[in-house]
Amino acid sequence: MSALVIESFPDTLYARLKLTAAAHQRSLPQEAIHQLEKALATEQDSVLPPIEPRSYWANRRLLPEYEMLLSSGAFSGGTESSEMISEERDAR
Repeated sequence: MSALVIESFPDTLYARLKLTAAAHQRSLPQEAIHQLEKALATEQDSVLPPIEPRSYWANRRLLPEYEMLLSSGAFSGGTESSEMISEERDAR
């Protein structure tokens, strides 16, 4: 998880955040994250374009045999296909 350090944080804002955290029975970092998530969700609705759903290919299910090969590292040899084709062509 990433860390965030805010320099020159206004004392009045810190006090308000601390009171809000106590009212919601959260720690100060938990309350800060909650408030940021809430604010960014509101902003995302008004400023950012809607997130498009992932394509069919991104959501497709893989065959169990292929998933097993991927998880075992079968296709992580490190040689790129273009190099293999060049080597094969040069060998002729």
